[in-house]
Amino acid sequence: MHIALIAHDAKKVLMQNFCIAYRSILSKHEIFATETTGLLVEEVTNLSIHKFLAGHLGGEKQLGSEIENNNMDLVIFLRDPIAPKSHEPEITTIFQLCDVHNIPLATNMATAELLIKALDRGDLDWRNLVRM
Repeated sequence: MHIALIAHDAKKVLMQNFCIAYRSILSKHEIFATETTGLLVEEVTNLSIHKFLAGHLGGEKQLGSEIENNNMDLVIFLRDPIAPKSHEPEITTIFQLCDVHNIPLATNMATAELLIKALDRGDLDWRNLVRM
């Protein structure tokens, strides 16, 4: 499965901690991330991560293109709903693309944990059929 990781600045440490906690599950899949998030996660987990550009330099557009082409199976976008910065990734486009293409999307720790555990149980195996 292809998993995309994105995190607003205020949530990057939380994303690192999430990836440390679920490293054994994530290591079985291909991980994609915007550049800064990818570098931070790689640093603490030693996972191999395909990195797009930084979000504000077009990484969210690259990721959006992959979602639009049905190349992502799960998106974890830990966002700051209170005070996002102007340079942070645009959320509405990613959300809309996930909705249009039926790609599971987590936007907080509660949904991220539910989806990662579902992935581990095989509950998202239907995505393999969708991508064929």
